[in-house]
Amino acid sequence: MEQEAITESTGYLLAHVCKTHRNKASELLAAIDLYVGQEMFLLQLWQRDGLSQSEMAELVHVQPATASRMLDRLEAAGLVKRRQDSEDGRVSRIFLTQEGHNLREPVRNMWAELESISMANLTIDERILLRRLLLQVYQNLTEGD
Repeated sequence: MEQEAITESTGYLLAHVCKTHRNKASELLAAIDLYVGQEMFLLQLWQRDGLSQSEMAELVHVQPATASRMLDRLEAAGLVKRRQDSEDGRVSRIFLTQEGHNLREPVRNMWAELESISMANLTIDERILLRRLLLQVYQNLTEGD
């Protein structure tokens, strides 16, 4: 595929949109002292505190080593605490600290702002259609995984 054809492809545009979205998320998260990706770990713990490190990696779709580094940073920031599983000493369970719990509303507000910025000038019908199409693209890309 020629360079012009690549840069005009839907995939290229999607990659560019994803990168721009991530950069905007990074900017908004910095205001609450978080890095991109950390909010995804916190989100899982807000839903189910006490996940194992391997469960966390699976839920946020990252390699175990990546999850370990992210959890190290969250722990250093005082947002989570690791504890040995009471039944299996080889397993670390991750628990939110009070500081981690306190970020729930600021993160929710940040995502609402990011959604508002991203979807500005789109009608409700266009938003619904965009979501449906993106879900189909996601399904196409993950088929067979």
